Parts: sequence; structure tokens; C-alpha cells
Amino acid sequence: MTELDRPAAAPSLLSRMKPNLETLPTLAAVAIFVAMLIYGEIAYGRIVAFSTISNLLINNAYLIILAVGLTFVILTGGIDLSVGAVIAISSLVGVMLANAGWNPLVVMVLMILVGSVFGVASGVLIQYFNVQPFIATLAMMFLARGLASILSTTPQRLEDDSLIRTLSTQWKVYDGPKIDDLVTTPNVLIAAAVVIVAFFLLHRTRFGRTVYAIGGSEQSALLMGLPVVRTKLAIYIISGTLAGLAAVVYTSKLGIAQNITGVGWELDAIAAVIIGGTLLTGGAGFVLGSVIGALVLGLMNVLITRDGGIPPEATTIITGGILLAFVLLQRFVVSRKRKT
Repeated sequence: MTELDRPAAAPSLLSRMKPNLETLPTLAAVAIFVAMLIYGEIAYGRIVAFSTISNLLINNAYLIILAVGLTFVILTGGIDLSVGAVIAISSLVGVMLANAGWNPLVVMVLMILVGSVFGVASGVLIQYFNVQPFIATLAMMFLARGLASILSTTPQRLEDDSLIRTLSTQWKVYDGPKIDDLVTTPNVLIAAAVVIVAFFLLHRTRFGRTVYAIGGSEQSALLMGLPVVRTKLAIYIISGTLAGLAAVVYTSKLGIAQNITGVGWELDAIAAVIIGGTLLTGGAGFVLGSVIGALVLGLMNVLITRDGGIPPEATTIITGGILLAFVLLQRFVVSRKRKT
């Protein structure tokens, strides 16, 4: 192997997390999250509490999983618009099979595999047919949504005693004063496991180094002899698979599936990734930042609900404003990097 073929050693996580231009958006997201907590505590009270943090994690476990999957895609400079529709088709398949008497464990595996199939289709279109990621995943979005509508246009309710519902069983971790308890669910633990595995893949494996290299310059990654084709196919499979897993998590919590489930969730997940500091152009970002981005969106909904005077429609306006600010911040980071 020549020096050109040998990939450069990936920088350590500590070096990546030192304050610099690349970490500025992620640090900004952390600062916004902390500021929102402080503001909420001052304005409404009982925001900085075990119960609030518990509910924040429980209610946003599926969004965290989606955001992790989108992080892999966006790190390479790609996009995946199909994840919301994949959740719809996957959840409908799962609920209908479970209600038909199928083994719940088999059903959950099939729900995840449905997402994997759509991920494979997107990856093949992008890598082997040279279809732009936006168009390929948009096609998969319409396909998944259409198939979901064929399956059912009315809500399908999961039986209350289904084993799938046990994933939302609350476990008390800490018995706090009055009702301020720290609780968790298997769904939260699943989301945490996804974050840990994704963190390891991106920061401790050759696969992760290749993902960052593709985002930095796909042509350079090819010249270095990195497995670009295999890696780009894998990231869309990861995104689709995690969308299927998110469907399991969401369905177990709500107990209902319908063809309109997940409308706009792909945009929420993309927003979480961008707010968390991952550059839209790829090559820079952190999976932990995407988690912070998802929690920022979740906490924003909590604060709007607590206020009571802000209409729910304002959520999208505020999200758009925050997203615009972070896109401008990213443009600043990219322009400064070009000058250095």
C-alpha cells in the first residue's frame, strides 16, 4: 500500500471536541439548550426537574433514532427524505401483522427490515444509477407513503396487551420528591444504545473515517483507495434501518399506526442534525450533537405547551428561525475554513 492509498489517522474525539470552527455550531446548540432550560425554569418553574428530563427523553426517543440515521447520511453530503414515510409503512405493517396473530418479536424484526429494504433501494439508486440523493429518497418517500395508503387509510390500533407495547413500560430509576421521579423506558434505552453504537462507528472505526472523508471530498476519498461505494450504500441502509427501528419505538408508545404517520418527521430529523452542528455540505459533525438538536426541538415544544399563550403553529415558525440561524452559522464556518 502506498502513502496515497493509506488513509490518514482519524483525529481523536478529544481533538475534535476542542473549540474550533467545526465545533462552533455544536457548542451553539448546547448553549441554546442550556439557555432554554434556564429560561423555562425562571418563566414557568419545574423545567429543570427529573420528570421533565424523563418526559423529554421518552417523548423524543424516536426522533433521536431518526436523527442518528440522518447524521450518517448528511455527514457524506447526502440527504434522506424517505424516513418519515418509512415509519408510516413500517408501523402499519407491524400493527396489522401483530393484530393478525404474528409473533411480536418477528413483527418487530420485520418492521425494522422494511426500513432496511427502503434504505437498500435508496442506496442502489444513488450509487449504481447515479440518481441524486434528493430525487432517489423523494421517490422512496412517495413509494412508501403510497404503499401505506394502500394498506389502510384508517388508523390501525395495536392491542393493549401486545408485547410491542411493553417497550413503553416506564421504569422508575430514582424516586424523587412528590411526582418528580426519574423514569425511563426500554425505548429510551434502545435510543441510547443506538447513539452509543453510532458514536463508536463514527469515531472508532475505519468505516467512520471513510464517512467523514467522503463528506470532505468524495474524489479524494476515492484516490485514497477508501471503500466509497460500499460506505455510501451502507449509510442509506443504516438510515432506513433506523427509520424502521424508530417505527417500532413510536408504535409501541402510541399504539396506533396510520398512513399519515410521520409526515414532516424527516424535516424534523434533518433540522435536529443541522442544529446539532453537522454541516449540510458534509465532512463535519457529531452524532452527540444531533442528539442535542433533537432535545432542543423537544424542549421547545415543552416550553410552548407550558406557556399556553403561544399557538402550536408557532412551533414550525420558531423551528424555522432556529434552523435559519444555524444554516447561516454553518455558512460562516465554511467561509472561514476556505480562507484558512
